Formats: sequence, C-alpha cells, structure tokens
Amino acid sequence: MCFILLFLPLSIALGQISYSVPEEMPKGSVVGNIAIDLGLDVKRLQSGKARIFTGESAEYVELSRERGVLLVKEKIDRELLCRQTTPCALHLQIILENPMELFRITVEITDINDNSPSFKHGEKRFEISESAVTGSKFVLEKAVDLDIGRNGIKNYSLKPTDNFVLKVENEADGNKKVEMILHKPLDREKEEEISLVLKAVDGGEPQMSGTVKIYVTVLDVNDNPPVFTQSVYKATIAENSQKGTTLTTVSASDADKGINGKISYALSSSIDSLSDIFQIKENGEVILVGEIDFEREKNYQIDIVATDSGGLSDSSKIIVDVIDVNDNDPVISIMSKSDFILEDSPHNTVIVMFSVTDPDFSNNGRVNCRISENIPFAIKTSSNDFYTLVTDSELDRETASEYNITVTCSDGGIPSLSSSVTLTLQISDVNDNAPVFERSSYEAYIVENNTPGVSIFTVTATDADWNQNARVSYILEDTSVNGVPISSYVSVSADSGVIHAVHSLDYEQIKDFYFHIKAQDGGSPPLSSNVTVKILIQDQNDNPPQVLYPVQTGGSMVAEMVPRSADVGYLVTKVVAVDVDSGQNAWLSYKLQKATDRALFEVGLQNGEIRTIRQVTDKDAVKQRLTVIVEDNGQPSRSATVIVNVAVADSFPEVLSEFTDFPHDKEYNDNLTFYLVLALAVVSFLFITCLVVIISVKIYRWRQSRILYHSSLPVIPYYPPRYSDTLGTGTLPHVYNYEVCRTTDSRKSDCKYGGAGSQNMLIMDPSSTGTMQRIQNEKRNGQRIFNRKHSSRFRFANQTPDIRQSANFHPRQRRVRRAQQRNGSHPCEGENRQGKPLQKDDALFFTFSDYFRKPN
Repeated sequence: MCFILLFLPLSIALGQISYSVPEEMPKGSVVGNIAIDLGLDVKRLQSGKARIFTGESAEYVELSRERGVLLVKEKIDRELLCRQTTPCALHLQIILENPMELFRITVEITDINDNSPSFKHGEKRFEISESAVTGSKFVLEKAVDLDIGRNGIKNYSLKPTDNFVLKVENEADGNKKVEMILHKPLDREKEEEISLVLKAVDGGEPQMSGTVKIYVTVLDVNDNPPVFTQSVYKATIAENSQKGTTLTTVSASDADKGINGKISYALSSSIDSLSDIFQIKENGEVILVGEIDFEREKNYQIDIVATDSGGLSDSSKIIVDVIDVNDNDPVISIMSKSDFILEDSPHNTVIVMFSVTDPDFSNNGRVNCRISENIPFAIKTSSNDFYTLVTDSELDRETASEYNITVTCSDGGIPSLSSSVTLTLQISDVNDNAPVFERSSYEAYIVENNTPGVSIFTVTATDADWNQNARVSYILEDTSVNGVPISSYVSVSADSGVIHAVHSLDYEQIKDFYFHIKAQDGGSPPLSSNVTVKILIQDQNDNPPQVLYPVQTGGSMVAEMVPRSADVGYLVTKVVAVDVDSGQNAWLSYKLQKATDRALFEVGLQNGEIRTIRQVTDKDAVKQRLTVIVEDNGQPSRSATVIVNVAVADSFPEVLSEFTDFPHDKEYNDNLTFYLVLALAVVSFLFITCLVVIISVKIYRWRQSRILYHSSLPVIPYYPPRYSDTLGTGTLPHVYNYEVCRTTDSRKSDCKYGGAGSQNMLIMDPSSTGTMQRIQNEKRNGQRIFNRKHSSRFRFANQTPDIRQSANFHPRQRRVRRAQQRNGSHPCEGENRQGKPLQKDDALFFTFSDYFRKPN
C-alpha cells in the first residue's frame, strides 16, 4: 500500500505551530517546513543550535537544521502510541540559543486503515431451546478494530438469515451493540444445529473485514432469558487501590426456575487487558485483580454478560472511573543553561531555561518552583510547564564568584511531592575595581649621601578583580621638585612598586619632597588610583663646622687687644661657627687646642667665648696666639680650627710695634712661596717660547732671501730715491712711476706710486754709466718678471712710455700679451709663487730689486 503524505500548517500563533500527518509514514518523510512556517531563516536555525526537546517521551520526529524541516525519525504506530485515545498528538518544543527562543510544535497522528476487524474467538456456540420465542435476543461478540474513526468497525452482517437476523445498535459511547434475533421459531427435529457466519466490516479505504463462526445447538424449552437490573453500572476506584478491591456488584434475574433460572456472569469485553485487571465472581461481584494507573488510563468500560442454564443471556456495561492519587514527583528537564555570566550583566538576563512536568491530575499535577533565598536570581514562568531562571539584582564577582543554585519544584498534592536540581554558575570578572593602596599616603626616610639606585620604600596596591584585571602596574607621576623633574630624584619599579633613589641626595640641598605614584590595573579600559609619597632625607655628618668669626686672612694679621688691667673673666672675643648639618650633627663645642699661655685664657665649651681666667700681669707677653678647635657632635665627629691673635697691651702703638715683625702663619708662607715659584716658571716659559718664535721667523726670512739670491735669473737691484749707487758715485734723484696689479677683485686693483713732477725718464749721474748701461740692456732684451718657480708672472699696464716701449721690445712678452688679449684675461692676471692662478686674497709684492737685475 502506498501512502501519499499530505500536511498543512494548521495554526501559527504565539510561537506555536501544528501539523497533521498519517501514521506508518516511512523514516525520513517530511513532517513540515518549520523555517517557513515560523518565519525563521535556515541560518538562524544553525547559529541558534536549534534542537527538539521532547521530555521523557520517545523521539519520533527529528529536526534537519540544514533544510529547516521536521522529518520522521521512527515509524509511528498510532495504535501503539495512543491506543483508542483521540486525538493522538506529539507535543514537541524547538529551542534556539543566542538568544534563547522556544517554539511549540504539535504533530497530530492521524489514523490509517492498517488494522482489520478481529474477534477474540474464532467461533461462538449457543444452545437455544426450541421453545425460544420469536424475537429472542442472543448477544454476539463484538469485533475489535484498533483503528478509530471511519477506519473503525462500520457494519456487521450475519449469514444465513433463515432463522436469525442481525440487530446492530449504536451505544452512547460510540460503540455498537451486536445481537442475533430469532425471527423464526426453531425446530430441533428439523435442524438440531445451525451454523452461521458473523462478519465485521470497517469503513477504511480499502475496506477490511473479520469473521467469526457461530454454532447454534437447539435445546429443549428455556423461554425466559436473564435480565440485568441496570443497563449501565458505574464505579470509581483509586489508582493506588490494592488487588482484590471490589468495584461494584451486578445482578440479573431469570423468570425461569430450576436449572433454567440459574445465572452465570462473565466479562465479555473484547480487550484482553481488561481481563487481567478486572474479574467478576459468580455472585456478580466485580473485583480488581491487576494494577491501574490514572496516568495511563483514566476510565474503563467493562461489558458483562448474564447467561442462564438454557443459554439465554443479557448484557450490561460497567463504567469505571479511576481516581488520581499524587504518586508522581515533578520531573525537571533542563532545556538550556549558561555555565558562566558576566558580573555586569543587566537585570532579567536568562541563564537557565527548563521545563517541569507532573503527570498527576488537578492539584496533584500543579507545580510550584522556588530557589534558595538570598541569591540574586529569580524564577519566571512563560507558560504552565516552562520556566526561566533570570538575574534580578546586580552581580559582584568580588563578593561571590560562583553560585550553586538549587531549584526545587513541588506539586499541590497532599502530601506534596517535590524534586530538585542544583545548577552551578560561574561569575566572570569585569574590570570594575580600581587598585587600592594600603595607605592613603606614605612617608619614607633615606639617609643622605646614599648609593644611587638604592631601594627607599615599597608601595603596595591591591585590586579586587581577577587575572589581568587585577594585575597592578606602578607609574611615577610627572611632577617637579624645585624646577627639577621628579624622575631625576626617584624611580619606581612598574611590577613591584619598589621606589629607588636615582642619585645621591644631599640633606643640605633638599630636606624632603613629595611625589605621586599611580597604580593602574591591566583591564580594558584600565582603572587607576594615586597615592602621595613623602621622602624625608636624614642628615649625615658630612660637613665640618665653618668659622665665621674671627675671619682668617692670609696677609694681614688681625689681633684682639686685651688691656693689662683686664679682670678675671674679661671677654676677649667670641669664636662664631656654624654647621650646615642638622640635629646633633650641628651641635658645636669649642675647645682650646694650643695657646701661648694656657693659664691666661679659656674658651666656653658651648658659646665659644674666649675669656681670661686670671688677672693679666706685666709679665704676660704682648703677643698671644690661641688655636681653637670647633667640633660637632656627629659620628664620626668633624672639626675646624681657628687661630686667634691676642695682643696684651694698653695702647695701639705698643701693639703696632710688637706686631710688625709678627711671624706669619707657616701655612700661609708655604702657600705664598708655591704661588711665586709657579708664576716665575710660567713667565720664563712664555719668554723662551716667544724668543724661539722670533728667531725661527728671522731664519725663515733669511733663507728665503738666500734662495732668491742664488736663483738662475738675474735680479734687478732696488735703489730707493737718493740711495747711493753701488759704486758710490751718485744718487737717484728721481722716482719711477709704476702701476702694479694686486688681487683680481680687490677694492683697488692698481697700486700707483706717484713720482715727482712729470718725469718719465731716469736722469742719472755721468758716473753711473754702468747702471744706466744695464738699464738700457734690459730695455733691449725685454723684461723678465720674477723667477718662474718662485715669482709670479705679470705684465705692466699704464706704464710710462719708456717702460712700455722697453717692454714691447721682447718678442716673448708680446706673445704673452696677445694671448692674454685673445683669452680675455685681465692684464694683471698671473700666477703666484707656487705656480697657481692668482686668487682673490693673493697679494702681489715686488721690489725694485726684483725688477732690476743685480750686476754680476
């Protein structure tokens, strides 16, 4: 047989949908497309980990997340699942997470005609008296069809119908009462035994049927059948009743007497299980012989038959109602739960979703759930059977990091039954606590002159959070002390909070300072707190006393004058000293170390006052020398000494005459000698250095002149005006006019030396014919300016006619001049003595001795 699956979504409202499918569907058949019917995306089913929750019942339906459809997981037999109960339905719940959602699914299992009518016995025998009157009734066994509705039993038929006809009546409960009616008198002599066939037909497609054979034995005369006193008997029994409990007692009467009036009772129910639960005695007492359960069956209908000895019978029915007893504990099923939750989660955050079922009836099945007190959670119900556990106040991991939540559900029965489950919930940390220092402020001490990097103090802060949120780092806040950054004084370890001194501290420069340290945790965003730290520097005895009076000078001698008439205790002077240290390190004491006359003076231990301790006499020396030592009270002690000169005299001239040859302090004399020797050495060194430099310069110039003198080129001697000739025979009364070029871009490119009058010729004395002759030869031979190796080459410009004329005589000079004109060079361009082109600051020097060749 082939079944075509037809399903339609019946209703969708408030997250609930219903489907109707026939029984006996093959495994994997589609029940319905929940993705479309619930308006969900297939991706939502996958991401929400959609699953089916069925509680304690077997799972006949499974969910395909990939397709979004419900599939048949196991073959469904409606008769096995629901028996005669109608409608027969599966109640499912589909649960989604992130966020949690619940959808109710009802799958109704419809009946198909898969069971044929059947009779309990294959045959039925009757013994009927031949005197049975027409219209006598004979109750027949009803057929059983596990199917329901139109697939159940539709009609009966009886063949042959010669003596008997079939009578079928519909009862109030929907069943049929089948009776065989005698419509023609029996005649034992004609037919002692009659065979009939009773056929039951259902209304399914295709139609199915079942038969039973009826054998009638014709007896002699029993014309009154038994009759029940009631057509329907009713009884009630508690589900926890013991075996043997009497439900009710039935009775029937027979007008016949004797053996024909003896009645026997029997159960005629076609359901086998009833005979295992109930039993009827001969006296009509119906008792309990099996176990009943309200949750499985709430009522029973028992068919009974009363039969006399003649075979006549009557039927009746017993309706048994089962009374519920609170015999089932509530069942708690966890549908979804969270193992942890953030401590800053908002109110009404769902952490657990569960269902509670109790199969008992009325108050016995009405469940109330509760949790432990004094915890920040509450139970809310969305329907009769479904509950959620939510937060109802703020969570604090630092107060409680874990909760063991016990959920207890109790029903309303008497006595009440309950069940419980314990859930463990971890509270995840959030960075909601800033680090806290142990103190509101810190004060630490350090001795001055400390070693750089020494540990001063340790600050400690704690954070109530957990893990990274509780990891504290210490940061030195940027401040300054007397204009200097605090980082120049101290540093702080980021991990341990240990404060170190960056360098050595001096109490005399700074006595204390403040700074701030920030403790910051590792959360995101980080939280922090500050604390003030005061560092007090403790003094060390690292400074000796300093004498302010009397002032010690290296040159002049200062003396205190004491008159010879001074009495005992005369205040000569007072030694005043200070110590920049503090405390006992600055407590000073004064002692007389040396004195010219110890019996004459004393020094106050605390005040440094120098007083006479006896009367001054004429025998006392005028010049008195006192050495006073000043000591502090430190450990170890430091000291300073001062020399006090005292003159014992009545007048100043006397003092002056005595102190003019007063020997100076040896220390001062030694220092003065050292400085004098040092000054003499420095002056001698500078003198010798200058002398060496001057001699070196002189030698260098002399060597230059000798080199020029020994050169291969003839040197023209220079004869200044009115300078005697080498022959001593005359003078040069006139001066030549020259125009000499210096630097190429000097402020004045020409140096002009003017001559007397307008002389253009050298007029010489007749005795100087040799000199004149040499000049004429030079004019004829051309001019050679400087040695090529040591002198700069140049040419004259704007010379006197004679000089220009004499310069033009030399062929090489003319070639050089023309080449310079072609190249566009300046007439004053040339080379210096090193053979390099003239630069901006190169000066061109020459003398007449460079021009006029020196005579051989």
